[in-house]
Amino acid sequence: MDPQQLWLTPDRPRRGRRPAFSREAVTAAAVELADAEGLDAVTMRRVAAQVGAGVMSLYSYAPDKETLVDLMVDRVNGELPVTGALSGDWRTDLKAVAHHQRALMLRHPWLPAALSTHRSLGPHALAFLEHALAALRPTGLDGAAKLEVFSLLTGFVASHVSHELTRATTAKSPDRAAAEARYLTTVAADGHHPELARALAAPGRPLTPEATFTRFLDRLVDGLDTAP
Repeated sequence: MDPQQLWLTPDRPRRGRRPAFSREAVTAAAVELADAEGLDAVTMRRVAAQVGAGVMSLYSYAPDKETLVDLMVDRVNGELPVTGALSGDWRTDLKAVAHHQRALMLRHPWLPAALSTHRSLGPHALAFLEHALAALRPTGLDGAAKLEVFSLLTGFVASHVSHELTRATTAKSPDRAAAEARYLTTVAADGHHPELARALAAPGRPLTPEATFTRFLDRLVDGLDTAP
């Protein structure tokens, strides 16, 4: 659907009897369904049942599922903070942007997959983009480079959260983890993998999801080159 028509056309009732629901209600129902059962569960028929409407009546608000997902993505983007004061330290502020994105994706586990195919241009997404670009102002990067940094950051967060969610649902059994540890110890001691041996001998680090995400994020953001 044409983004100008989708985002700049008011959600006003059609002529005749006032409808019993709105684009907002349709989108909220779809988000609720996706949060509970995943994005594949979101069909026009299921959403219509959620709002108590006929399937055909939904098409005046979202002509297809692709448009409905665009609406869903922008709705949840409205949960992201966009008004807080920035510190002026662009790395600190950019890391805060990423932590907010991760929290949002963990609340809505379908979002990383949706972002892989939907470039949201809705008002909430653009407001958060504006906030992120403001965080990058001290870098002196040009506009195109700032957009690339934001895209890189969002892609990293979505990929990491997808992996995080997968690990949470397919955790290895203690026996499997122990067997893998024994195998790697044996391989590292064979003399053919000295780099692996040194890596495994290094002190361990906290493996909680939050700590792991923060370490990876630090490596990404601290390593960004902002030279012209």
